[in-house]
Amino acid sequence: MKYAIVESGGKQFKAVEGETIIVDRLPGALGDDWTLDKVLMLVDGESVTVGQPYVSGMVVHTSIADHFRGDKVVAFRYSPKKRIRVRRGQRHEHTRLMVDGIGGAKPEKKSAKAAPKPKVEVEADDLVKIEGIGLKVAKTLIAAGITTFAQLADSKAGDIQGILTEAGLKMMNPETWIDQAKLAAAGDWKALEKLQAKLVGGRKAAPAKKK
Repeated sequence: MKYAIVESGGKQFKAVEGETIIVDRLPGALGDDWTLDKVLMLVDGESVTVGQPYVSGMVVHTSIADHFRGDKVVAFRYSPKKRIRVRRGQRHEHTRLMVDGIGGAKPEKKSAKAAPKPKVEVEADDLVKIEGIGLKVAKTLIAAGITTFAQLADSKAGDIQGILTEAGLKMMNPETWIDQAKLAAAGDWKALEKLQAKLVGGRKAAPAKKK
């Protein structure tokens, strides 16, 4: 086992590679490298090197992992004859160091793996805007994975009818839904209104009979 006894802030700490030590607050920022050059003793297996007072040329490479405040310490001053009651509390500032290496050159930090890009969910359209599609039909289409006007426009009438039939919905006419969805997907609302004016319940209006 390899470790070193280092000095920081007038205190001594045991530094082991891959572990952390808690010292008095240091001025660096999170992630900064910090070198401890006051090494009092180095132990490497059975080899022990004692400094006089420090081991010459030996350093410990660390990085700042965290800044935090310790537990609250309360000091109470009491003098019964003078009626003195003074209560004071303070929380000491600490820094947590990650020991990256002992001696030698500063070890290279492993590059962090790039976080996977979040999947962008396509915002669903209001399918009820299509003439002939009610809330029940819209829920059926959404459950089948058809959530946008563009997806409905790219579908085939036979496939849509199959989804509706499987859900127990009959007497539907999805042919005009696809034409309406193409206009809605393109944002051509005026053309959609004109088309819907010619429809009755999503079906093309039958021509008036001549008297």
